[in-house]
Amino acid sequence: MNHVPLLINGELCQSATDAYIDVTNPANNDVIARVPCATSDEIEQAIDSASKAFETWKDVPVTERARLMMRYQALLKEQQKEIAEILAAETGKTFDDAMGDVWRGIEVVEQAMNVPSLMMGETAENVARGIDTYSYIQPLGVCAGITPFNFPAMIPLWMFPLSIACGNTFVLKPSEQDPMTPMKLAELFKQAGAPDGVLNVIHGGKDQVEPLLTHPTIKAVSFVGSVPVGQHIYRTATANMKRAQCFAGAKNHTVIMPDANKEHVLNNLVGASVGAAGQRCMAISVAVFVGEAQAWIPELAERIGQVKPGPWTDKDSAFGPLISPQARQRVLSLIESGKQQGATCLVDGSEVTVPGYEQGNWVGPTVFSDVTPEMDIYQQEIFGPVLSMVNADSLDEALTLVNNNPYGNGTSIFTNSGAAARKYQREVTVGQVGINVPIPVPLPFFSFTGWKNSFYGDLHAYGKQAIRFYTETKTITSRWPESDIPGGPNMTISLS
Repeated sequence: MNHVPLLINGELCQSATDAYIDVTNPANNDVIARVPCATSDEIEQAIDSASKAFETWKDVPVTERARLMMRYQALLKEQQKEIAEILAAETGKTFDDAMGDVWRGIEVVEQAMNVPSLMMGETAENVARGIDTYSYIQPLGVCAGITPFNFPAMIPLWMFPLSIACGNTFVLKPSEQDPMTPMKLAELFKQAGAPDGVLNVIHGGKDQVEPLLTHPTIKAVSFVGSVPVGQHIYRTATANMKRAQCFAGAKNHTVIMPDANKEHVLNNLVGASVGAAGQRCMAISVAVFVGEAQAWIPELAERIGQVKPGPWTDKDSAFGPLISPQARQRVLSLIESGKQQGATCLVDGSEVTVPGYEQGNWVGPTVFSDVTPEMDIYQQEIFGPVLSMVNADSLDEALTLVNNNPYGNGTSIFTNSGAAARKYQREVTVGQVGINVPIPVPLPFFSFTGWKNSFYGDLHAYGKQAIRFYTETKTITSRWPESDIPGGPNMTISLS
C-alpha cells in the first residue's frame, strides 16, 4: 500500500503518525493509497522549516525566483500526462479533464514567471522640494494554503508558485481525498531547484488545518472549499491577525435569451452543467430560459440525457464518478428532494451504474424543469451532475433572480444583443461574467473574482490581486540635501 509522504525541509518523509485516511479510486472505491494525519510535531517542523528558509529566500533576487518558475513550468509541461494520470486515478476525472486541470495550473506558473514586472513599485521625483518618494513590494513571510479535492493540480498551483515567486515560503495542506497529485507537484518543484524548506507539504484533516490558522509564524492563509469551512477559516485566521482569502460556495446561473444561437447554447450547456460530474465551483447549475427560449428545454434535456459517465480509462466516458460515497448520497438526497418539492425530473441519473464498476460513486446526468427559488435543489450547491431549469419572462426578471441569490461566483448570458449583454454585465451582482461563454474562469493575468458568499476576504486569487495578497508595500520618502537648508525647524506636517 502506498503511504503518501510529507515534504518537510526538502525531504520526502513518512509520518510518525498512527492515524491514516484511505485514498480511494472513486470509480470502484478500491483503496489506492493511505494519507497520514500529520502529528503536531511534524506540523511545527514544517512551519519552522518554512520560517528558516524565508530568512534567505526573501533575499534571493527576483530574477532568480522567476527562473525557478521557468524551470518548474518546463517540468510540468514535460510531465503533464503523468500528472494527469495520477489525478484521474484519484479523482475519477476523465483523462482529458485531468489534462485541463493540470494545464490551467501551468498557466498560473507562467504568470509567476512574470514576477519581476509584477513586483515593481512606484516612484515620483521631487514630490516636495528636493524630496523623492518611491515604494517597494516585499514578501510577507510564511504563507499557507488549504486546497480542495476537485482541482488537485490547478488550485495548489494557484497558490504556492505565486507566493514563493514573491519571496515567501509556503506550507501546503492539500485535500486528504486526492493528495497524490499535489505531492507530484511538490516533487517536481523540488526537482526544479527549489531550496529546502521553501515549500512544505503536510497532510490530514481538520485537526491539521487548525494550527495553520493560529500559528503566529504564518502570515497569510488561502483556502478553497465549502461555505461553512470557508467562514470558519476566514474568522479564525483574521482573528489571529492573518490575511485570508477564502473561496467558498457557488450557485452559478446562465441566462438564455431567445435571440441567442440555439446550437451554441445547447452544446455549451451540456458540458458546463454535467462536465466533471458537476464538481466544479464554476459549473452551471441553473439555466434561466427567457421567453421563447423556453421551447429549447426539451431538446437540452434530451442532449444531456445522452451523456454517459464512466471510468477515466475509457476514452468514451463523458465524465467520471463523484469523489466519495458520501458525496454521492448527498447528491441523491437532493435529487429526491427536487422530485418531492414539485420540480419536473426530465432526466433522472439517480439509478445509473457503470458495468464493471458497480461499486463506484456514480450519478448520471439529471435535469429538472419547473424549478422555483424555494426548492432545495435551487438553494443549495449540489456539486453533482444536476441542472435546474427556471423560466423567466424578461431579462429584468432573470437579473432579479440571479441578484437575489446569495452566491456570486460566476454567471453567464447567451444572447446576440449587445445591449442585453451590456445591461447584464453592468447590473448583475456576480464577480465573474461570461457573455456567450458558459464558464467564465479568467486567465491568470486577471484575477479570480467571486463575490458575496462565494468569497471571504479582500484580495482574490492569481493575477495582480494575488501579488498584493502575498506582499506588503514599503514606501520611502527621501531627501539628500546638497547643503544646509535654511529656515529653521519645520513645525508642521507638510513637506518643505
